[in-house]
Amino acid sequence: MAGEGLGLDEVLRAAEDAAPVESVDVVARNPEKRFSATGVSFLFVDLIGQEAVRLPRAGKAGRARGETERVEPAGSVYDRVLRSQLLHQEDDGEGGCRAVVPVTNRGDRIGVLDLVVPHANERVRDAVAHAAHALAYIVVTDRRFTDLYHWGRRTTAVSLAAEIQHQLLPSVSCCEAAQFTLACGLVPADDIGGDTYDYALNQDRLYLSITDAMGHDTASAMLATLTVNALRRARRAAEGVLGQAHAAHEAITEHARGTATGQLLCVTLGTGECQLVNAGHPWPLRRRGARLEELAVKINLPFGVPVPVTYEAQRFDLQPGDRLVLLTDGMTERCSAAVDLPALIHDTRDERPAKRSAL
Repeated sequence: MAGEGLGLDEVLRAAEDAAPVESVDVVARNPEKRFSATGVSFLFVDLIGQEAVRLPRAGKAGRARGETERVEPAGSVYDRVLRSQLLHQEDDGEGGCRAVVPVTNRGDRIGVLDLVVPHANERVRDAVAHAAHALAYIVVTDRRFTDLYHWGRRTTAVSLAAEIQHQLLPSVSCCEAAQFTLACGLVPADDIGGDTYDYALNQDRLYLSITDAMGHDTASAMLATLTVNALRRARRAAEGVLGQAHAAHEAITEHARGTATGQLLCVTLGTGECQLVNAGHPWPLRRRGARLEELAVKINLPFGVPVPVTYEAQRFDLQPGDRLVLLTDGMTERCSAAVDLPALIHDTRDERPAKRSAL
């Protein structure tokens, strides 16, 4: 076995010294030098969650855009690792040991690290898992500076409306914290118009919004942009859900044509108390134990309706172990013909939230 080579602190420093497009190669050299690893590669999940894309290494053939290797993860070892978020180990058939490790940052399933080592004892497994964890932080940092990861994720053509929407969303779709786990998703991810989600966490509260601007084209994406940024502006000015609702309504009536439905929530993390404003939106679903129920809250008028509007903040509670599901009417329309949504929520109750949101 090779010497220790680079430790994780040296890996992080080396990644910072490298160009953002080369930082994955820096991490790959860590297990290569420390444990004589071979075939080290990083695969990340594509935009629509249907394929895993292998990122080419520097100096390897096929580095050009569009020449990445794609793998359908369904039923594969990659799918199992992404679902379980646990290291997978198997014989490689040539006397070595293959390890596939999740690359995840606070619940954001970025991808997997795939490699072969001569043998894998507990020390090697721990080191590989730590390298994958470091890679997650490096990718989260470096994808701000390069389109490399965006290129690989585009395994299908993305509409202009979808491009606008994805730039509007939070930078990550999942967040795991001590008090909660949050996971979000857009379906289909490559051709969307007015559906959005947003969230923000402060010291003692979690703010959520889910909105649906009228239409299914670029105009609806522009309306969604106005709506979400009005909500963010109010939230960042310390407004509660009522202030946010009025801000969205005023922004649309003053600067746009059309309406948007929405649901705004504020969850007090210490108590589980929730405040909610519903602006013409489908009711939320709450699963508590074996029971799934719609929360029949009062529905106010959508944002942007050209009449005097009064919004009402309503209260309900969340208890440890509860699951809250928020969705747009586009999701109910999509599921009504092909999927029993309550049954789907029940059947996936043991899945990690990030995986459930992609179903």
